[in-house]
Amino acid sequence: MKNTNSGFTLIELLIVIAIIGILAAIALPYMEGHIVKARLVEVENAMNTMKSAVSAYRQEKETIWPDCPTINEVRNSLGVGLGSVTRIQSVSISSVNGMITVIIRNIHPLVDNKLLTLTPNDPGDGSINWTWGWSPDFPMDLRPKGN
Repeated sequence: MKNTNSGFTLIELLIVIAIIGILAAIALPYMEGHIVKARLVEVENAMNTMKSAVSAYRQEKETIWPDCPTINEVRNSLGVGLGSVTRIQSVSISSVNGMITVIIRNIHPLVDNKLLTLTPNDPGDGSINWTWGWSPDFPMDLRPKGN
């Protein structure tokens, strides 16, 4: 009579559990970084919407930047609905130079309460170029790229 036990030994199961643990230890911090980046993209998209509204306002008024020191003025003066963006603590748009300033919240302790800015550069040919700015202690790998 032949004894055929089919199954896994305790050692084999422990090795599989150890491998899964190692993979999880590597993947979780990597995944957390991507979650932070995705949440920051939400803020960047909201700022790009404001950038378009500020550019349109400037084109219409020719030499005047909108004066929006709070989120309510951004909503009322520019018609930008930011009510669903829960990652922005406060917004202001300078009437002096059109700079959009946002304070971030509810993302991650690395970036919460830090500033993101979009500064317009008017080369005088009717176009507006925008440059990203941030708090000095804003993490390098999380800073917005491009214009």
